[in-house]
Amino acid sequence: MATKDKILQLANERNNPSVTISMNTHRVHPDTTKDSIQLKNLLAEAEKQVLDKYERSTIEPLLANIVNVGKEIDVRLNLDSLHIFLSNNNKEYIRLTWPTYADRVIVGDKFDIRSVIKSFSRVEEYFILVLSQGGVHLYEAMNDTITQEIHRDNFPFTENPYYVTNLDLKSDPDLQDDMIRKFFREVDQSVVKIFNEEGLNVLVISTAANYSFLQQVASKPEIYVGHSLINYNNASEHDIIRQGWELFKDIQFKNRTKAIVDMNESVSEGLVITDLQEMYRAVVGGRGDVLIIHEDFSQPVKMTGEKTFEFVDDPTMPDITSAIAWEVLSKNGRVFFTNQDEIKELGPIVLKARYK
Repeated sequence: MATKDKILQLANERNNPSVTISMNTHRVHPDTTKDSIQLKNLLAEAEKQVLDKYERSTIEPLLANIVNVGKEIDVRLNLDSLHIFLSNNNKEYIRLTWPTYADRVIVGDKFDIRSVIKSFSRVEEYFILVLSQGGVHLYEAMNDTITQEIHRDNFPFTENPYYVTNLDLKSDPDLQDDMIRKFFREVDQSVVKIFNEEGLNVLVISTAANYSFLQQVASKPEIYVGHSLINYNNASEHDIIRQGWELFKDIQFKNRTKAIVDMNESVSEGLVITDLQEMYRAVVGGRGDVLIIHEDFSQPVKMTGEKTFEFVDDPTMPDITSAIAWEVLSKNGRVFFTNQDEIKELGPIVLKARYK
């Protein structure tokens, strides 16, 4: 399940009690040892809080989940933050490539997703397809990290099993090309099956010729959103993710730039909102289409009503930009965080509404 879908599911779940644990983590040893200690401390704190507030007989499954999640999490696989969601009926954890603002435990009647909203809005999940006639690998990636290699639906493919056996026909280039297309058609079928389940776009690393063959047989060519030439001298997982992430960052920059241009063009149509109060009401009502936020901008608030708030200077209070971003994302809008100063001509946070 993609991270967005998982967070949407958690946001809609109601269980009393629901435990949310957020903590900053490290990617390398020996700092991961600190993560192990902090995780144990936070799980112990979660257990104490629920035992203080609830009868043990009503929370036995939750207590078991607190114990079990501590055994399941491998700190060696940590990224920059870890978010754990536990109830009598659920046990989930999400690793993200952005830090969270505090290590904490929250117990309530629903999961607290505020800690993951801003991080999630900056996360890009995608597949990297390393394509060659000698074998094909598919990797799932999050920003600058490979999270797993796919081992299902025929992945990884071994070398092309189709070749010309008739010696008289081996010199026929058209027949040789047909054998390559047949192989890549099978690869494409597996990629599309996984795409339909996960919804993640695909970057392709291959020779120009192999990418051309893939495009010729692709049943959904639009899912292959970018291509980079393969370097067989640098084909480790580290090199692959570096190459894939650089390509994806370039795609992101182009998408952000286009979004800024479109936003400026929408001003004359009366669809652009820059006032935070008006913006929040619009997104809660489902009108948020495209939201652009400058990386440096945040605004803590104190809620004074269901759709109203007042600005405060306390950085520990909820950031209204995160709430606005979540409302847009959860209603199938698009959110861009950018350090491109062109957006500041309109303001540090700008919303394009679906309608007036």
